[in-house]
Amino acid sequence: MKLRDLALAFFSMAGMIGAGASAQSPDMAGLLHPGTDSWPTYHGDYSGRRHSSLTQITPSNVGKMGLAWAFQTGTGIQIKSSPILVDGILYFTLPDNVWAVDARSGHMLWRYTYPPNPGLHIGHRGVGIYKGTLYFTTPDCHLVALDAKTGTVKWNVTIADVSKGYWMSVSPLVVRDHVIVGVSGDFDNLQGVLQSRDAETGEKQWEWNASPPPNTPGMTTGGGMWMTGTYDPDLNLIYWGTGNPTPVLNGKPRPGDNLYTCSIVALNPDTGKLTWAFQPSPHDTHDWDAAETPVLVDGDFHGKPHKMLMQSSRNGYFFVLDRTNGKSLLTTPFGPVNWAKGIDAKGQPIPNPDKEPAPDGRLIAPDEGGMTNYRSPSFDPKLGLFLVNAHPSYSLYFAKPADGAYGWAGADYGLWSVGLIEAIDYQTGKIKWSHEVGQGGSGAGVLTTDSGVLFTGDGSGNIIALETATGKTLWHAGTGVGMATSPMTYELDGRQYVLEGSGGVMFAWALPLDVAAAK
Repeated sequence: MKLRDLALAFFSMAGMIGAGASAQSPDMAGLLHPGTDSWPTYHGDYSGRRHSSLTQITPSNVGKMGLAWAFQTGTGIQIKSSPILVDGILYFTLPDNVWAVDARSGHMLWRYTYPPNPGLHIGHRGVGIYKGTLYFTTPDCHLVALDAKTGTVKWNVTIADVSKGYWMSVSPLVVRDHVIVGVSGDFDNLQGVLQSRDAETGEKQWEWNASPPPNTPGMTTGGGMWMTGTYDPDLNLIYWGTGNPTPVLNGKPRPGDNLYTCSIVALNPDTGKLTWAFQPSPHDTHDWDAAETPVLVDGDFHGKPHKMLMQSSRNGYFFVLDRTNGKSLLTTPFGPVNWAKGIDAKGQPIPNPDKEPAPDGRLIAPDEGGMTNYRSPSFDPKLGLFLVNAHPSYSLYFAKPADGAYGWAGADYGLWSVGLIEAIDYQTGKIKWSHEVGQGGSGAGVLTTDSGVLFTGDGSGNIIALETATGKTLWHAGTGVGMATSPMTYELDGRQYVLEGSGGVMFAWALPLDVAAAK
């Protein structure tokens, strides 16, 4: 028997053993209520909280954690995907590549490689899964369905025209028979697009555009959707963040707020119809996408129950919204911000025209990378803390009149920045504690657990564990390379694992077997 056949046979057996699952998992019930032995979506569940109920690893024993296994992709390319876990098998990606890896040992089961293509290979976020099928987006804007058992192609459909400048890197969001994917493009006259495709056939179900058709008088284009949204099954609404308008640093050719760029939108997943929209950065002129994770939390706000949506935005503001209608509950900065004149009645910042990029330069806080970015935040429901990898910073922005109507239309130069993990009290917006992770910051996201441990990375290539309540350092381990992924965790055979990608390697950490067994 060939090595590949042995691996596939082992994969099939492991899939049957794991939690009594079948090759058809997960179904919608599995996506709605994932167990501790599962991480079936980009965020772990539909809420986007990236918080686990696991408690084996605690503040008192995390210092004993060691390397369980490491998987090397052999590509030398930075991993930016967040793995998903189903039936004891991890799936993660790089542009043009999907790996299936045994979650207990780190042994590869199969690898799928997409053909060479002209798409923008900027990075890749991961895959979606439903009833035994993986869904993978490609740099040249295709959606590919793979058999989760073997990695063979079931179907391949085109989402957008790569020759026009579109690209895709998003991890699909699956809601029932809808595979929902976002399309991006950093060039003029391109619309950010959200599409739903049939999970069985790949046929197009609906499409929503973040901006009007090109050449609409007085309107802009842009609004790319390159991060995965979240879903509320009770309201039957998906929530998605959109990107910046174009030209990027010059707002004069595009007067007005430029809807629906730099916005949080709520859509019906069955029809694609817009229910409401909130714009964190009206008339953006600093490349501050609102693509950051829309985190869904149910709880009290100032003594009254609310279904909330929280976002730490790239523009430096922390937002708490009523997700039933998009109304603001709280808007407050979580670091130095100097580009807004104040907050309007809708809870949206009011841009200061004097802080738009100009030929003689403008000092702006935060910088173009933003106060935060793609790295995932976390929400700890026990402590009521929103945890985010923050990036306080200052930059000089310039407009270039000769390029005023096209593309970037300017330049920006970073002056100072620092990386922090911040714990934000969502009731007030006040920062309860902050923990420095290096002058250059870190590309790692944040994971919290019910035991009160927070996992993330620092700017020196360390995976670190902090006490969630205080920010106190509990443990760290060097990986040698900076991180650009968000940690995830799971428990199999009575042992909890924490995963974090660093460079081209996926690392799995766990307690020693005797310590895990005692716990």
